Amino acid sequence: MTRPPLTDSLRPLLAAAPGPAAAVAAVRGAERVVLRRGPVGEGTRFETGSLTKTFTALLLAEMAAGGEVRYGDPVDRYLPFRLPGPPLTLLHLATHTSGLPRLPPGLLTRALRSGWLSNPYAGFSEDDLLAALRRTRPRHPPGTRVLYSNFGGALLGHVLSRAAAGTGSHYPALLAARVTRPLGLTDTDCDPNRPQATGHWHGRPRPALLMPGLTGAGAVRSSARDLLRVLGALLDPDTAPGPVLRTALAEVQRPRLRVPRTGSRLCLIWNLRPRPGGALLHHSGGTRGFTAFAGFLPGADTGLVALTNVAPTPLAPFVQSAYGALRGLDDRPSGKEWTARV
Repeated sequence: MTRPPLTDSLRPLLAAAPGPAAAVAAVRGAERVVLRRGPVGEGTRFETGSLTKTFTALLLAEMAAGGEVRYGDPVDRYLPFRLPGPPLTLLHLATHTSGLPRLPPGLLTRALRSGWLSNPYAGFSEDDLLAALRRTRPRHPPGTRVLYSNFGGALLGHVLSRAAAGTGSHYPALLAARVTRPLGLTDTDCDPNRPQATGHWHGRPRPALLMPGLTGAGAVRSSARDLLRVLGALLDPDTAPGPVLRTALAEVQRPRLRVPRTGSRLCLIWNLRPRPGGALLHHSGGTRGFTAFAGFLPGADTGLVALTNVAPTPLAPFVQSAYGALRGLDDRPSGKEWTARV
């Protein structure tokens, strides 16, 4: 049976995208398609929100492959103070098993006072991040439960920057040197001053997001063109330059644990859903003005990106539609998705 062209498969997703501008893109073998709506091009930058964490995970894997850090390193090895209790490791941060809360203590209070309706994270610095860590006690011992944490993602980016003989504020430069430049990503960075699409929240335009204290968790901007290039590298790590980055691209896809009661696994940040023909890996992100999704099927040489310039709504229907569209591109033998007892 002849499968439909990627363009035909992506048009319903583009039509379903909320907001005045959107881009959806896919790769399947030698096919590559980018569809756009509104005033955007293939290289238009969107805020990616928590998709940032997949870049931070790749940075961790790159540094581990190069011998600069180990996944089991205690976080406080690279901090100016020690943490009480059981060791909190880099791997705990990259698998959401740190026990840290979703957001650093004090962030919401500060945002409500200074900019909840404008730029809620702008007043929360890296010093605030470390101060919050000093007074935080994990909600459970590290490594014992999965608890999604933007706090943990931000801390991971900060610690990796310190491990590379810098400070936490060096994260953007470190990411550029180790990941984005080697992969040829010209639209991807953390710079809020470069041109990007205008985000929308409740129908109103939003200023560019500022996240000085949570950079490694949500500050990356990227384009459909660049994200499709990232998925291509994940689908075929051998195309990346150098053995260290090639190893890292494979390492971020390796399952690290099972998520209770879901049948899913966690890799380094990436969510993995086992399927009859092979794994489906995915992640999404959202900011006050943007929604982003990226996913790929290594066994089918297929990946999909979906971007729009409007904030996520409850239940994230656009993200769910993008996930469904990616599944629809999988032409391997169908059947029930695997389940796993944990």
